[in-house]
Amino acid sequence: MIFGLFGRKRARMAPVNTLLERIVGASREPALYLQGRVPDDFEGRFEALTLHLFLVLRRLRDLPAPAADVAQDLIDASFAYLELGFRQGGISDVAVPKRMKKIGRSFYGRLSGYEEALAAGEPGAFEAALARNIAPQIDAAALARHARAGGAVLAMRLLDDILAADPLFPPFSGSIEA
Repeated sequence: MIFGLFGRKRARMAPVNTLLERIVGASREPALYLQGRVPDDFEGRFEALTLHLFLVLRRLRDLPAPAADVAQDLIDASFAYLELGFRQGGISDVAVPKRMKKIGRSFYGRLSGYEEALAAGEPGAFEAALARNIAPQIDAAALARHARAGGAVLAMRLLDDILAADPLFPPFSGSIEA
């Protein structure tokens, strides 16, 4: 019986893990780092991943059940992915929980900050939140355009479309006409 429970969880997580792979792929797009000037280090990659996760989670929040369950599974899978990165990077087993706690605070702080900035509706608020969280030297205007374009694409998708979409986001473009 216990093995049946693991099998069901594995089957439920398969599309979520595939979705996470596509989100990670979008967050690793070279143009984000070259044109968008996101720092190409652990922190910069974490920030790019968090931004893309924010967009998907924001859309899932607006969809009917079982989207909330998918969102929670996506968060769980994301943290497992980050934890694995720490372990593969040589962080000791004793230090990993402390690092994960810090990552959790940062992650949820970013989600809240981005949501507040978008809800404020003030010109430049989202761009300022991006620059504050990611790095002052980023092309915040281009990253904000990218996030808004991604959010617009996601807004047209239902849960099954989000789980199947590849690519999930439009490509990053640092140009004004994006």
